[in-house]
Amino acid sequence: MSVYVDNAMIPYGRMRMCHMLADTDGELRAMALRIGVSQRWHQGDHFDICLSKSRLAVQLGAKEVTTRKLVEIRRKKS
Repeated sequence: MSVYVDNAMIPYGRMRMCHMLADTDGELRAMALRIGVSQRWHQGDHFDICLSKSRLAVQLGAKEVTTRKLVEIRRKKS
């Protein structure tokens, strides 16, 4: 089981955002808690997170992937 963060750089105000996805919803929500992302930002099957949270997630074991790879992972889950 894994958590993934992509290399997207989506502008949101002064921040840049990326996506965090996991093999299971439980893993996804647990990582969000560990990196300090509120559960209210849960978007069905992923979280949009700022780059500093992405770096923290990677330090805690998330895998860095391209946006294209994240889309592939998402499709396989469906």
